[in-house]
Amino acid sequence: MDEQERLQKAVETTIAAGYQLNREAFELLRSAAAISDPNAIINNALQRIEELDEKPIFIDRNFLETLLKQSEPEEAQVQTPPQEKETAEIPETRVTEGGSTFHPYAKDVEAKITIIEDPTGKLSSNGTIEEYLQYFQDRFKRIERLLRQRIDVRAATPIAEALKSAAKTKLKIIGMVAEKREAKKQMMLIIEDLQASATILISQNAPEELHKKARSLIPDQVVCVAVVKTRSNLFLAEDIIFPEVGQKPQRRATEPVYAVLTSDIHVGSTKFNREAFNRFILWLNGKYGNEQMKEIAAHVKYVLIAGDIVDGVGVYPNQIEELVIKDVHKQYKLAAKLIEQIPDYIEVVVSPGNHDAARNALPQPAISEDFLGTLQEKRKIHSLGNPCLVSLHNVEVLMYHGRSLDDVISSVPGLNHEHPEKAMKLLLQSRHLAPLYGGKTMLSPENRDFLVMDRVPDIFHSGHVHVVGYCNYRGVLVVNSGGWQEQTEYMEKLGLMPTPGKVPVVNLQTLETTILPFI
Repeated sequence: MDEQERLQKAVETTIAAGYQLNREAFELLRSAAAISDPNAIINNALQRIEELDEKPIFIDRNFLETLLKQSEPEEAQVQTPPQEKETAEIPETRVTEGGSTFHPYAKDVEAKITIIEDPTGKLSSNGTIEEYLQYFQDRFKRIERLLRQRIDVRAATPIAEALKSAAKTKLKIIGMVAEKREAKKQMMLIIEDLQASATILISQNAPEELHKKARSLIPDQVVCVAVVKTRSNLFLAEDIIFPEVGQKPQRRATEPVYAVLTSDIHVGSTKFNREAFNRFILWLNGKYGNEQMKEIAAHVKYVLIAGDIVDGVGVYPNQIEELVIKDVHKQYKLAAKLIEQIPDYIEVVVSPGNHDAARNALPQPAISEDFLGTLQEKRKIHSLGNPCLVSLHNVEVLMYHGRSLDDVISSVPGLNHEHPEKAMKLLLQSRHLAPLYGGKTMLSPENRDFLVMDRVPDIFHSGHVHVVGYCNYRGVLVVNSGGWQEQTEYMEKLGLMPTPGKVPVVNLQTLETTILPFI
């Protein structure tokens, strides 16, 4: 057994005993593996922990150093690790399972959770050409219906009829963007409906606002364009109207219960910040943070995890070099160990991302019981597909991992990964979660397009980008939840700086958002 295998066995032994190693302890164990058996060190540590009256939730570096320095450490030394190595953060060794006076408000509140939309069990595509045709026809019809609900679009003319109009006739036509070309400060659009296509010119003399709208158009997006017919079959654009979300009153809970929005844990990655996640788990249990943070924790009734629970295996080139756990089943096993420590009165909702063990094409069904079974045995969770729509205390939350945000950001000038909420806002304007076909986002041609936003949520929760960002757009709280993974080599190549360990918490009674740092 080589050094790496011995180290992995030591980690598995720790997990099997119900404990965790923080990052510093893991690094110490990895260093010690060169000259000592890490599994023997862990077994010694577990034996000492069993002798303690108050057992720590996780094992820290000070504790392991004490064992390594003294062959027969006394119990008193184990209970009081050296203080000079403590950081400015709250000492993890002082946070134990016993002696807590935490009385959570949410524990006495009955959960009110309803699954409104979940693609799991409704997917049946075989990927045929006919199914793709039906898929895009369904998308067009449903978004056309949303557009025609607007007073200013209700009388839109089919393209075939618009082509027969006299010159200088003003019309509105609805179509899917088939092509967009820009040159010499003017833009040419080709849009099509179910019967015909139209060529539309945005001239260089058009208002800047119209040019701005045209630049934000994404291929395969369905929009309405106000046009003027020329003597030929060319139309001149006067305005572009998006399906949009109308200004809406926000549904709110009648009680002060909170929802934690998180994603992108990436268990199994060497870049997973386990120490920060440990603090998060301790906080949910009322054992970490100042009084204000504990007061917030007391009101948490829901934890929503929008994908990439694990890092997976073979997701990107050379990923194996950045994995500490190289078996996806073992990754889920550790994830289960972490998630099961969330208090049982808190409802946990999980959906998959592109790193999870679900099909890659959208929509994704729920993660299989083969992977989440160990977690389901320990506590109740709601395992749903991606995307899904749930009601929490009457507040409707659209959960979507966010794979298409990469395509949107790369297609629209002015968008970037530093402000994912702006890209999410464009998806709301499009009333579709993945308008572009043929980019990084794989789409399955189902008989119904599950990615159309027929119903406007109160909260739009996404992840994938690994950067926290939020805003309020026309009554919809837009939140990208960041994640728990430090910068990987792939992120560095993209110039992406993640914001790990920052967690959005939403008060469902007021829809106020608080970002709590755990790093």
